Amino acid sequence: MKILLIDNEPAIRDLLRSMIEALAPGKFTIDEAGGVQSGLLKIRNIQPDIVFLDVEMDDGTGFDLMRQIPEPGFQLIFTTAYNQYAIQAFKFSAVDYLLKPVDPAELDRSLTKAQQRLRDKDLSQQLSVLLQEVTKQQSHDRKIVLKDIENTYFIRIADILYCEAEGTYTRFHLSGTSPILVSKNLKEYESMLEPMGFIRTHHSYLVNPSRIVRFDKTDGGALILESGTSIPVSQRKKDQVMQTLESRA
Repeated sequence: MKILLIDNEPAIRDLLRSMIEALAPGKFTIDEAGGVQSGLLKIRNIQPDIVFLDVEMDDGTGFDLMRQIPEPGFQLIFTTAYNQYAIQAFKFSAVDYLLKPVDPAELDRSLTKAQQRLRDKDLSQQLSVLLQEVTKQQSHDRKIVLKDIENTYFIRIADILYCEAEGTYTRFHLSGTSPILVSKNLKEYESMLEPMGFIRTHHSYLVNPSRIVRFDKTDGGALILESGTSIPVSQRKKDQVMQTLESRA
C-alpha cells in the first residue's frame, strides 16, 4: 500500500514517515513531495492509496492541489496547523484532517479509517462541499456531509428540519426523506450550524429557523415546524429563542 506525504517542511515529512513506520512496520511504501506542483506529479506517477496533504505550502494550498484532481483515486488526510475556518470546512465535508503537531493516536485512527475506506468513491463530492466552505459560498444549495455505518449522505442544509440528540449520537430529521443517525453529538453540530441561524431550543434539539411556522406558548412553549412537528423549548432557552425569532421577523 502506497502513502504520499505532501508538505513543504522536510522535518514534518520526516516525522510523519517515522510515526507511520512505527505504527505499521513494513506495511506501507512511503513517498514524499514538497509542494503543490511536485505533489501533483507524484500523484500521477505513483498513484498512491493514501495522501497526507498540508494545507499551506510555498506554491499554493492543499485545496489548490485538489482542485486539479477531479476524480481522486486515493484516501485523503489533510494536515494543518490550527485554523478555525479550515477546520470548520473539514467538519462540514467530513474530509479527514490532523492537527499539527500530529498526535500518534490520531494518526493511527486516521490511517485505520483511510484503509477501511479505500474503496469509497465519495471523495470528489466531499471535496466539492469542502471547497464550497473554504471559499465561503453562501449558496441555497450549501451542503453538509453526514456518515452513518453504511453510507455517506450529501445533505442540503436547507433540507434539515431539526437535529435531535440521542445520547452521543445525533438524528437529523429531513424534508422529504428518512432521518439519518450519525455518531457525533449534538454539541458538535450546534457549533457548525448555529452560525447559519440554527436555534438550540433545548438540550436535545437544534432547529432550522426557516422551517419554523410559529411559537406555541401553551404547555411551557414549543416551536411548530412546517411538518407539524412540535419542538419543546426549555425554560432556560426560552428568552434566547424568542429574541432570535423576533430578530428574524
